[in-house]
Amino acid sequence: MPKQTEPKERLAKLLAVLEGARTVLIVMQNNPDPDAIAAAAGLRQIANGLAGTTCSLAHGGTIGRAENEALVRYLGLNTRPLASLDLERFDRIAMVDAQPGAGNVSLDAAVRLDIVIDHHPIRRETRRARFTDIRRRYGATSSILFEYLRAGDIEIDAPLATALVYGIRSDTQDLGRESTRADIEAFLSLYPSANARALGRIVAAPLSRAYFGRLRSVLDNATVYGNRIVTSLEGLDTPEMIAESADLLLRVDGVTWTLCFGTIDGWLHLSLRTLDRERHAGTVARRLAGRRGFGGGHQALAAAQIPLQPNELGAKERRRFTRRLIKRFLSATGAADEPGLPLCE
Repeated sequence: MPKQTEPKERLAKLLAVLEGARTVLIVMQNNPDPDAIAAAAGLRQIANGLAGTTCSLAHGGTIGRAENEALVRYLGLNTRPLASLDLERFDRIAMVDAQPGAGNVSLDAAVRLDIVIDHHPIRRETRRARFTDIRRRYGATSSILFEYLRAGDIEIDAPLATALVYGIRSDTQDLGRESTRADIEAFLSLYPSANARALGRIVAAPLSRAYFGRLRSVLDNATVYGNRIVTSLEGLDTPEMIAESADLLLRVDGVTWTLCFGTIDGWLHLSLRTLDRERHAGTVARRLAGRRGFGGGHQALAAAQIPLQPNELGAKERRRFTRRLIKRFLSATGAADEPGLPLCE
């Protein structure tokens, strides 16, 4: 099949699934990031414009990071709490930038999805969907949605172009991490239509004083093990700061691995980042999650969620559990015998 015809054929299959539907629910991860928000907006545009459907966007958690809140406001999106919706009211259910059973989506894995579009490694539960487009080599789901929009000759207005550009930028660290030729092509095609001034305001959204208090905790708790850094956060409502901290600490000179974790509602959330090309962050995340948790990701970045048992929720018990977790992380990344030293003296 010629490469240039593939997007149109994929789009035709997607539209065949949407055919006859009046309402579509687009589900994002519990705490959607810019890539998820942009991808959902892109799929909504396709469903509205080519299939004549009405779409609702939903997620299970909150949008807490200032930049993500600013992006949602800019797009004028009315995202809804997933728990408040009657799924039976929707003719089709789609999921973007996430997959069922991954641990970061509150949707029951038993719910039959019609559409799943994502750029993470495919999961067994995903194969049950009527239409799947999983491209694990892509740096962003936004790049996949751009191809659909272009194949359908759909006009991409400035707000949507801005969102897709930001989705690609954020998930690929400005095309420097896990990006492919497709991500670069999508970015370069979209950027002339994006609102650079609005994008600048979104990226530099005002931060609360509480944010800097949490950032101080990240640095105060950071321990260096050779070229690894481990840190923890407490008192969180959403896991977004955990991922952000893992990104930040990877910029410390000489560091090749970072692990950041924190407890939210009885779950231990982990974020991993690495510059190590000999080991896979997603593999390490699955090892840390074990049989009772959920873990996975890409070569350079990954995440895991582990439900804590009732006897692990106390402060002393949780410290014991996380010490074992750190030991497994150091062993898995080749730094088992390194002494721990504070990052900040």
